[in-house]
Amino acid sequence: MTVCDGPGSGECQPADREQLIIGHIPLVRYLVGRMSTKLPQHLDLQDLMSSAMIGLINAADRYDPSRGVLFKTFAEQHIRGSILDELRSYDVLSRSMRDKYKRLERELHKLENLLGRHPTSEEVAEALEISLDDYYEFLDDVHVFTFISLDDSWEGEDGSPLCLADVLCEVEAKNPQQQVMTLQLAEALGQAIDTLPEKERLAVTLYYNEDFNLKEIGETLGLTESRISQIISQAMVRLRSRLRLHRN
Repeated sequence: MTVCDGPGSGECQPADREQLIIGHIPLVRYLVGRMSTKLPQHLDLQDLMSSAMIGLINAADRYDPSRGVLFKTFAEQHIRGSILDELRSYDVLSRSMRDKYKRLERELHKLENLLGRHPTSEEVAEALEISLDDYYEFLDDVHVFTFISLDDSWEGEDGSPLCLADVLCEVEAKNPQQQVMTLQLAEALGQAIDTLPEKERLAVTLYYNEDFNLKEIGETLGLTESRISQIISQAMVRLRSRLRLHRN
């Protein structure tokens, strides 16, 4: 741990800053790898890595250890934000994709209210008036949006960032405001995850809690990597909807 990793030690000195950057390059690689899963082929991972590194450098420049937050926690938000900015510049979150996502979210919510439970893929496909195969392609289309939206952050009452990924994953340190918000959201999400269909619940748990990749989850459940991607995408739409209801 460097001198500037601890609270109350003031701003980082140049040597400490360099150590923070070098020491957290693996974090950059990890986050790019997680967020670039199944991205469109035209995207350049080197561009994402460069943007992520800029986020890490900005985090090192702006880090204030006196706030009592670990640098890793602080850096993750800046790295994610830089990656999201790069993805938006490629128009990954196109209007067409957003419209498809909103349509899917509306139909899922409508069916949940009508049926009193989570609808099956077949029921959602019927509501969308498309075949089951077309529905799976639909999920592939909104896949990027569901995964990226998971990492979109909002600000707490104190202006500090928090995102759904932080709630699903354990974070080493948060300030008191974040801790309260996270506990509330974690409780709501925990209840929502418990009600997910079995395969969705297991896939989400393995991906975010056990750090399995899509291939490993597919091997565990006996499904293809593509099908796991679709299952998690559908689960994310459900959870994102529940999260918004909780926040409202």
